[in-house]
Amino acid sequence: MRKRAIFAVLTAAAALGAFTVPAAYADETVGDIQITGVAVNGGKNIVVGTADTTVTVSVTATDPSGIWDADFHLWRGTDPNNPDSYITPDQDTTPADCVAANATTSTCSKTFTFEPDWWLTNADAGTWKVGVDVWAEDDSRTHRDAYTTTRLQRLSKMTANAGPEPVASGKTLTVTGKLTRANWDTGAYAGYTAQPVKLQFRKAGTSTYTTVKTVNTSSTGDLTTTVTASADGYWRWSFAGTTTTPAVSAAGDYVDVQ
Repeated sequence: MRKRAIFAVLTAAAALGAFTVPAAYADETVGDIQITGVAVNGGKNIVVGTADTTVTVSVTATDPSGIWDADFHLWRGTDPNNPDSYITPDQDTTPADCVAANATTSTCSKTFTFEPDWWLTNADAGTWKVGVDVWAEDDSRTHRDAYTTTRLQRLSKMTANAGPEPVASGKTLTVTGKLTRANWDTGAYAGYTAQPVKLQFRKAGTSTYTTVKTVNTSSTGDLTTTVTASADGYWRWSFAGTTTTPAVSAAGDYVDVQ
């Protein structure tokens, strides 16, 4: 049975109370232990294409006796007892990698691998909660179901082509392109439809792009528009991104205006 199917079975079982995920107990702190920070993927969104993507989650904590170990869980939904999706670290049964800053404070980390061909679905894109457990040398401990959040996004790609090349000054230039993003349900990239995308121009010899107009993608993610050629330079499409899809800009396509 594929891992995606196994994952669905576990989630369904959790809903029936037959399977309890580790996040099921309430937030609790015993002793003097304190969490001072949690970082996911270096503070950046988690962006996954059609290949496996590994990210690091770390927690910095302090206790008078020193920090012994930590663990994490990422989940999506509103109820930790019945998450819509749930993932544990790659090193789920082994201690975290803890690096001591001093006798009382350490930063502990583990890695998570997101596998689009096994268990990710398009519905998983969006906000995920980050659960954390930390233990001190004197058995002090703390558990937080949702200490912070992170955003999981479907990798986007953009193309741009301007022509004809070269073109006479004052003549019509046609700029085309396509916005696609990873489809985790099919394992391929597909056009991102009905999205506003900026057409931008950078004059030769300069370093800044200026927005010329905004065009919406078609039902297949395609873009096309016309402009009047006036100067040598680079044309590109630029997408601002959404909560489920990161921003992306195409490489500039140079056009010689004669």
